[in-house]
Amino acid sequence: MTGFRAAVVTFPGSNCDRDMADALEKVSGAAPLRVWHGDADLPERLDFVALPGGFSYGDYLRSGAIASRSPIMRAVVAAATRGVPVLGVCNGFQVLTEAGLLPGALLRNAEMRFVCREVPLRVENTRSLFTAGYEAGETIRIPVAHHDGNYFADAATLDRLEGEGRVAFRYAEHLNGSARDIAGVLSEAGNVLGMMPHPERAIEAAHGGTDGRRLFESAVRGLVGA
Repeated sequence: MTGFRAAVVTFPGSNCDRDMADALEKVSGAAPLRVWHGDADLPERLDFVALPGGFSYGDYLRSGAIASRSPIMRAVVAAATRGVPVLGVCNGFQVLTEAGLLPGALLRNAEMRFVCREVPLRVENTRSLFTAGYEAGETIRIPVAHHDGNYFADAATLDRLEGEGRVAFRYAEHLNGSARDIAGVLSEAGNVLGMMPHPERAIEAAHGGTDGRRLFESAVRGLVGA
């Protein structure tokens, strides 16, 4: 696949940015551009922006809260508003909610436990750029590693997300206390996805599974074709 131009943002404390960059390069054949949180602008003509996992700013104040005020986030919000696809994984999901690109918030896990293992997810939406490569209702297995992955939103917001088909993934087991077992949500326009599980850690069989690969393949195919 050629012509795919992606960027991966790194914040102080990011620790999955290289994993994300490797996943994007392996699937698309093009190394993504690396962007520092202090940059004021994103590179031109971007097809895709990824906010990786980690512990931006040490999770001080709230996970993702300080990172959401980084200079680069003004450009990320502007890009998302223009329709550029944005993927936020784990800490990236937290940043997206703090920046107002996605509704809700990520709270401490139930029983205050860090969860780090492979978990089953049910695919709820297959109509988005990110999820078109899956089957509706399919169960996939993706690793998680988080302490603040308990998705919360008020009942009206949850009902709206459900009614608009914006729940992308749902935990197939009760994992961390997330409302309605939500593991990933889409923006109203469908071009922003936040999810706590790490698809970039599930793209090669040698690493334990490939269920995450289809997310990246779906995005690349939808943007530039096979």
